[in-house]
Amino acid sequence: MAKKLAVVQLPSAVDTDTSHFVAKDGLRYAGTHLLIDIWQAERLDDLSHVETTLRDAVAAVGATLLRIDLHHFSENGGISGVAVLAESHMSIHTWPECGYAALDVFVCGGCDAYKAIPVLRAAFRPRDVRVSEVKRGLVI
Repeated sequence: MAKKLAVVQLPSAVDTDTSHFVAKDGLRYAGTHLLIDIWQAERLDDLSHVETTLRDAVAAVGATLLRIDLHHFSENGGISGVAVLAESHMSIHTWPECGYAALDVFVCGGCDAYKAIPVLRAAFRPRDVRVSEVKRGLVI
């Protein structure tokens, strides 16, 4: 039996006076979401180092840290976790055996997600960094 899909009407405009939407370069959007891949990186299995790095990155972007939750996997030493922010979140998933980590930096309001990148470079010393940007909640 086929399921019926609900049609949802999205608002044509968002009241930016009462939200934390960003107004920049003629656009209005909820926030900047960076997808960051780092390769040939160091200390991706060091739980305390990862936590300190997330705290430093949160401070660098100008966000408000609510809590951090990290899990250290025993089979490969990888770490997965999230920093919950008043302005959204940062997350990390590491594969130390590959020297790879996937990070999300999603912030709204006056925060600058790009300020996390120098912190991540200094902490993990990757040979390669790839960044993709998504403007979440883009109002067109």
